[in-house]
Amino acid sequence: MKALTWQGKRQVSVEDVPDPILEEPTDAIVEVTSTAICGSDLHLYEVLGPFMDKGDIIGHEPMGRVVEAGPDSGLSVGQRIVVPFPIACGACWMCERGLVTQCETTQVRKYGSGAALFGYSRLYGSVPGAQAEYLRVPHADFGAITVGDDLDDHRYLFLSDVIPTAWQGVVYADVKEGDTLAVYGLGPIGQMAARIGAHRGANVFAIDPVPERRAMAERHGIATFDYSKEINDEIRDLTEGRGPDAVVDAVGMESHGSPVGWAAHQAVGALPDVVGRKMMEKAGVDRLAALYGAIDLVRRGGTISLSGVYGGEMDPMPMLTMFDKQIQLRMGQANVHSWIDELLPLVEDPDDPLGTEDLVTHRVPLVEAPAMYEKFQKKEDGCIKVVLDPRS
Repeated sequence: MKALTWQGKRQVSVEDVPDPILEEPTDAIVEVTSTAICGSDLHLYEVLGPFMDKGDIIGHEPMGRVVEAGPDSGLSVGQRIVVPFPIACGACWMCERGLVTQCETTQVRKYGSGAALFGYSRLYGSVPGAQAEYLRVPHADFGAITVGDDLDDHRYLFLSDVIPTAWQGVVYADVKEGDTLAVYGLGPIGQMAARIGAHRGANVFAIDPVPERRAMAERHGIATFDYSKEINDEIRDLTEGRGPDAVVDAVGMESHGSPVGWAAHQAVGALPDVVGRKMMEKAGVDRLAALYGAIDLVRRGGTISLSGVYGGEMDPMPMLTMFDKQIQLRMGQANVHSWIDELLPLVEDPDDPLGTEDLVTHRVPLVEAPAMYEKFQKKEDGCIKVVLDPRS
């Protein structure tokens, strides 16, 4: 089969790789009909290279049809499913409490990580990813989300990651109807977090330096702001001088405006893999401009919710400010399955309240993936969300 493989820093290529096979009774094999490039895939492309191996298959946002079903998978050939990015058993202590990203069956204990993830480096199990023609789905009896046949892929595809991640981010922000919510970053997660905040009755302010991203958010009634040194003061002026009740940081470790973190990323990326892994495990530093901005902006007693991915072990945090402002901080990979019962009716609603019809800016054949990674990273051609079609 064809699959997108990691070959080195900023180097990915579509290669011929062996077809996946059933390995456990609960496995399924899926023919992938749509698979998206996630903002966190860019961390593999740029920052997390020391944890990647040449030939690793990338990707964790797929859907498709079952072509082989293990006897205990609970699935049948021909069923249409969405595959969430965490791999979880559904039966352990953590899964029973809805914390599927901490699944005790698939935890990657070697690196002190939570549940295994599709296509996401040694840190999360080196499981072959989903930017491919076919995908083996471990624990498909729990993991697979069965969907109907009537709607297009893009109405369901984002249940794999984007929508549950954004939903959890807003839930963790604890915004209520009438509250104010700021969203840092208007990539796919930020777009959805802003829309979900508005859907739940919040007054939403969104911050991003890219005009096309701001324009997309504005189509959904979101007040947007260009990123600048004065932006927090502008938003405070709109919230009686206090700042918003909550902030969602949908940017993460590769924030703009963080020259020290950027230099650290480049230095680690230039080291041999074994040395680079040790440096990141013990002394990793993220680019923290968005998080620092959120800490400054949120009102006293407010909440910051981190949806953007961070990975540093030595990130300097302004603890005096955080303690003095009595800030609540929540974060973590999305426990996708915990939110599906609430989200499935929304994506199937004919009125499309979350705007799934208006998120994809590029749908291209799998063979064009390397060019789209570069375009997505550089934010060229209005690129906000890329969906790959392995069957084209």
